[in-house]
Amino acid sequence: MIIGKRLEIQPDEDVAMKDSVPAGLLALALVLARAVAPLPSAAATDPGTRDSLVRSIEKGRSDTQAWLKSDSTSYLAAVRRLDFEERGSLTVGRAAGNDLRLDDSTLAARHLRVTVVGDSFQVEAVDPGATFTTAGAVTRSARLGPARIGVGRFLLRLSHQRFPALIVFDPRSPRFAEFKGLEYFPVDLAYRYVTPLVMNPHPDTVVILSTRGNQRRALRAGWFEFTVGKQRCRLEVDRLLEPGVGENDFAVFFKDLTSGKETYGMGRYVDPERLPDGRYALDFNLAYNPACAFSDDYNCPVPPRTNALKVAIRAGEKDAHYLHH
Repeated sequence: MIIGKRLEIQPDEDVAMKDSVPAGLLALALVLARAVAPLPSAAATDPGTRDSLVRSIEKGRSDTQAWLKSDSTSYLAAVRRLDFEERGSLTVGRAAGNDLRLDDSTLAARHLRVTVVGDSFQVEAVDPGATFTTAGAVTRSARLGPARIGVGRFLLRLSHQRFPALIVFDPRSPRFAEFKGLEYFPVDLAYRYVTPLVMNPHPDTVVILSTRGNQRRALRAGWFEFTVGKQRCRLEVDRLLEPGVGENDFAVFFKDLTSGKETYGMGRYVDPERLPDGRYALDFNLAYNPACAFSDDYNCPVPPRTNALKVAIRAGEKDAHYLHH
């Protein structure tokens, strides 16, 4: 996954120059403008805004800790994963012989059949009296995209990612006993950048490898360019081409010089926030570890080699070492 060197010039500057410069000189002028254009550094904000940002980040961290500790959708609640592989359907129930057997006396012997139908799942109750919940409603049949459904005391995540699987969440998961909190770098707004997205002029499909060995497809939408200290940095921005991912759901998967030391070895993620003026907030204080840092039951994107920064990003989530691999 090789990316070419490309810096940004604002569209309005481009239009203004086209009105007065011959084509050949315009091309040269654009190259020179890109070469000298300053890269975005940390966003400057007034004290009130900075205080609000810090409080918001700290509240998010507190909420995440509470979620991980005991929530039924916590990474620590995940107890099993079953991939469909070449099978079109999987059965779920209490009896032996089901593809996924769950120990819950409230379940029927043959409770559910889950079938992959394109980008969605068809979920059907099998035995009389068997039901499941979706979006708070009790039903016996539903066509669903990637979602969670309730089956007895368990939650089943219908995970697609073009490599469909069922992930079981148990509110009595023994892994909750392993909870030891999360670790973060102190909030430092020097690692918050407000920057345009350098659009990929020819958006192409790339392969993002995953922790389970799958090749997941993504659209390379563009790049963010910024400076850390005096170091010029560039990160590829991707949108996974998978069911449930929206048109504007961009993600940045990255590594830096803290990876494998202070932070998770595989790398971290940060989700850019689109601002009303069309630019993005790229805030590394919000950088977080992938789910696979907590559970082997997840299939996480691996940062592309081009997103290995040669600087240390001492912001966001550290590695609390829930898994040792």
